[in-house]
Amino acid sequence: MMNLKNASLNTPYLPVAWEYREVIEEEIEKKTTGKVFYFCAEEGICEGQGQILCMEEEKNKGLFVLLDSGSKIRVDRIITIFGRPGAAYDEYDAYGSSCMDCMGGYEKDEL
Repeated sequence: MMNLKNASLNTPYLPVAWEYREVIEEEIEKKTTGKVFYFCAEEGICEGQGQILCMEEEKNKGLFVLLDSGSKIRVDRIITIFGRPGAAYDEYDAYGSSCMDCMGGYEKDEL
C-alpha cells in the first residue's frame, strides 16, 4: 500500500503544465478565497484555506503558492485549488482508484 506521508514531499519537484499556473494566476487576480487540498508530509493530504497572495519559485525546490493564512504549498503537489483540479489531481485519483488490499473484498482466511 502506498504511504502518502512518505511519498508526498520526498518527490523531486516536477514542472507543472501552463494550465495549472494559469488557473493560479486567475485566482490571484480574482482574489478568490477558498480551500486548497494538497499532498503533504504531515498528514498525507492536507488542506490550506485562504486567498493566494502570490506564486514564487525557489531555486532547487520548486514553485510555491503563498496563502494569506501563512500556508506555503508546492504547486506540483496541489490536488484541488478552490474546487478545480490541480497538478497532482491525477496522482490522487489514481491512488483513490487503486485496490487498497488487493484481495477482491475477501478476508485473508476466505482465500
